[in-house]
Amino acid sequence: MKKAVVFAMTGIMAVSMFGCGSKKQVEVSSVDDLKDLTIGVQTGTTGDSNASDAVASDSQMKRYNKGADAIQALKTGKIDAVVIDSLPAQKFVDANDDLKIVENIWEPEEYAICLKKGNTELTEKMNAAIKELKEDGTLDKIMANYIGDDQGSYQYETPEGTEYTNGTLTMATNAEFEPWEYKEGDNIVGIDADMAKAICDKMGYDLKIDDMAFESILAAVSSGKAEFGAAGMTVTDERKESVDFTDTYANASQVVIVRK
Repeated sequence: MKKAVVFAMTGIMAVSMFGCGSKKQVEVSSVDDLKDLTIGVQTGTTGDSNASDAVASDSQMKRYNKGADAIQALKTGKIDAVVIDSLPAQKFVDANDDLKIVENIWEPEEYAICLKKGNTELTEKMNAAIKELKEDGTLDKIMANYIGDDQGSYQYETPEGTEYTNGTLTMATNAEFEPWEYKEGDNIVGIDADMAKAICDKMGYDLKIDDMAFESILAAVSSGKAEFGAAGMTVTDERKESVDFTDTYANASQVVIVRK
């Protein structure tokens, strides 16, 4: 799920600011060009993993609990780049005209819901619900409500007559990843929150959302503290060792954010 900032694409130049006020000019055109940079990421995310593989030393990695903290470090010159998911990256760049996105550094990824390993019954029920939401257009509407030209045009609402005869499911998430999940006042909103609500409505479960550090989500699901996790989470072989995943519900990519 989440990522950091880096420089990429042929011919892109950036100025890196260091403590004593000196400036270092950097050119990046591939993953190889990241090896000497100081990179900010959100702890435990795919961006963390990708950037860690790219740098020469782990001492170059600056890990933060929130993507917003990594962005602030970039703006103040404490790091050279941030690696993060493309949709949160776009939100950050829209709000900061001194930053820009570098794309096409890594291959596309798949997002899915994670569940306790071996919980086949719940996984199959969720897959059936996801399939229905795709086929009836609900999932597309939820996505469009948060990204693109139709933002705010559709708000998912529980169908009239829905009953929660099966109890409550707890979803583990990290509400620092707009537009996938974030806070509006005391409420956790976003694509994943609405999608999870729609899935639970179809299955006859009420939904409880538990906000936590991203790196705690897999442990919460594995231990049974939460029945499932949804947090813009990328399906990886490493994560499959500790949890199961539903079918894919969205595609994403890691990008690099740098100063203009």
